[in-house]
Amino acid sequence: MAKKAEARIVIHLACTQCGERTYTTNKNKKNDPGRLELSKFCPRCRVHSLHRETK
Repeated sequence: MAKKAEARIVIHLACTQCGERTYTTNKNKKNDPGRLELSKFCPRCRVHSLHRETK
C-alpha cells in the first residue's frame, strides 16, 4: 500500500473582497511555497473574484 504524501497539505481559500472562506483544496508545499491565488466564484459576493490562501 502506498503511503500518503506528507508534503501535501489542506488549505482554505478566502475571497479577497468579502473574506469568506468558501473553498478548500490541497497543495504541495515543497513545489509551491508561496500563497496560492485562484479566480473562483464567491457565493456571498455573487461574482468571480480572486481567492487567496489563508492560514
